[in-house]
Order: sequence, then C-alpha cells, then structure tokens
Amino acid sequence: MREGTGPARRGADVAARLRLVLVTDRTCARRPLGDAVAAACRGGVTCVMLRAPDLDTRALVALGADVARVCRDAAVTFVVNHDLDAALELGADGVHLGYRSADVARARERLGPDRLVGRSTHDAAELDAACRAGADYVTFGPIHDTPSKRGLLAPRGAARLADAVRRAAPVPVVALGGIDVAAVAELRATGAAGVAAIRALLDVDDERAAAAALAAAWDAAPRGAGA
Repeated sequence: MREGTGPARRGADVAARLRLVLVTDRTCARRPLGDAVAAACRGGVTCVMLRAPDLDTRALVALGADVARVCRDAAVTFVVNHDLDAALELGADGVHLGYRSADVARARERLGPDRLVGRSTHDAAELDAACRAGADYVTFGPIHDTPSKRGLLAPRGAARLADAVRRAAPVPVVALGGIDVAAVAELRATGAAGVAAIRALLDVDDERAAAAALAAAWDAAPRGAGA
C-alpha cells in the first residue's frame, strides 16, 4: 500500500471535514433553511447533513437544492441523510446511513469510492459492524439528553464516547446529541473527530455566532488521542 493512501490517512482526511457538523431540521430553524445554513457555514460549520426523514426523495431534493448550493459556494462538505437517490441527484459529497437505510456496501456501490459513506451508531455492536463494513466515519450518541432521542435512547456520556473512539480507530467518530459550547472540551478530550448539532446551530437568533462559538470552543479545547 502506498504511503498516504491507507485507512489511517483517509480517516485523518475525513476527520478534518467533520469538526463541526450541522444536521438540518427545518422545523426548528428560525428562518428559511438555506439562509440559516449559509450563516452557520460563515461561522465555521465544516459539514452539513441534510436530514428530513418525513420527506420523500422528490421533496427532499427540492428542500436540499438551496442547501447544496450554499455548501458548494462555501466549500463545505454536504451529505444527505438516508436517501441515496437524493444524494446522487443533489450531487452530494456523500450519504449518512441510519438504521432504516441501505447497508454500507450498497451505498458504496451506488456512490462510488470517492464519496463519503457515514453510519449512525449507538452502541459497541453497531459501531463494530459499521467499521467492519467500511464506513468512512460514524456518529455516536446521543451523548447527552436531546429532544430528538428522548424516550428512545438513553444518553451515552463521554466515557462511552471515548471507548467508541478507541474501538473505531482509525475511523473518525463524531459525537452528537445535546451538544453545546459547555460540552465541547470534554468531548474533544475523548479523541472524537468533531461534534454534530441541530438545535445549537439552528434554533438560535444568530446561526453564524452560534457556529463560531462552537468552533472556537472546539479549537481551544485540548486534543485527545486521534482528535
């Protein structure tokens, strides 16, 4: 294997794109989604995940067209949650798979080797399976209490995140669930590649300032192994 092309190098390259991930939710954005995403990108968001599980492919593409344009203009990574057809039609940089989605191999077959394939994980078994299947990155959570998972999944906490980072290496792990500025330092210390947030970036009066605060907190925090 040539130097610089192995899984550790690819993991590092992917991790650099995942420092601050905005997961969209049009129901909590305080203004049109494209405008909110554009402001957050100006504040330091490095990746946008288009997520609207209630929409079919046609409606998701319509919603995502402006978001995809904003990300291209800002040179921000753009991935689509779950829907492979929408990801292809929107020219996304990748897809993020959940428990109802296609498997990693099927996504890779359709998207090709150069686009990202991520996977949601919530425990060690899911994490191991995603890494064995060849996911480029995984999310792990919920780390803290969050309305989107309340009553469905208990918070995992920083200690389990640290274990997830160790198990997954060199695959990057992104922490999500209840993310705010106060949580960032503890999460970076685990070695996580980045954090993902919905409300902390969208349910705010100033998305640019919210993103800048999270990005600054991440940059100021001591790096854990692998971060």
